[in-house]
Amino acid sequence: MQFSTFALSAMSIGSALGTSPSNSSPNPQVGGESYLRKKDKTDFPLAASGMVTVHVVQVGAANGTLAYFPNNIKAAVGDMVQFQFAPANHTVTQSTFDQPCMPIAMNSNITGVYSGFMPTTATATTTPTYTIMINSTTPMWLYCSQGKHCQNGMTMVINENTAANSSRSLTNFAALAAKATVNLPGNAIADGTAGTTTSNSTSGTGSSSSSSSTTSSGAKSTSSSAAGMVRAGEAVGLSGLLAVGVALLL
Repeated sequence: MQFSTFALSAMSIGSALGTSPSNSSPNPQVGGESYLRKKDKTDFPLAASGMVTVHVVQVGAANGTLAYFPNNIKAAVGDMVQFQFAPANHTVTQSTFDQPCMPIAMNSNITGVYSGFMPTTATATTTPTYTIMINSTTPMWLYCSQGKHCQNGMTMVINENTAANSSRSLTNFAALAAKATVNLPGNAIADGTAGTTTSNSTSGTGSSSSSSSTTSSGAKSTSSSAAGMVRAGEAVGLSGLLAVGVALLL
């Protein structure tokens, strides 16, 4: 039933995308806010009910700031997190809390999230994206494995849980990362799917925000062709929703 409902919603959204009204929601600059759009008869004529939450995270900034915007988010099981990459070349790589700047697979039996390197330029007409589906609320610790970006503050968390363990905070994770002697990439792209958006969402400087997170191997894969703040269905894309539906079935 879960797959059937999700697949039906995906197909409904896909059909609606082909007939979206010209006055659809604008695309303001993304700094990593979460957007929730109901798939109702007004927004998506063929979708009767249901909703998808898409959390948009900007990876780096055009001015060279090494950070994720925001760097601390809460995401429920079934939510999507889309990373949109700014120049010049960054990654989203999952680690354990105790071993930041190292892929989680090196210190556990979890493959973990890894976007691969996402090179882009300030003049590019498309923005690389990497989208995952959250399948656990266990804290997920992430870093950029480019150069010394991890040590220099490019870390974030999804579902931080300081109520369960006050010492496992993003602040402490970043402090551990700053002392790391290595910064290693993953072996292969995992637990998510790359895409692009024509949005100019990474042109700004962004600003980090905190809103709690933790660690898990978290994500089922989904493809994406999103563009900033738009309807959730538009942000994730039909192919992404269908991919998630298949993942849920499996």
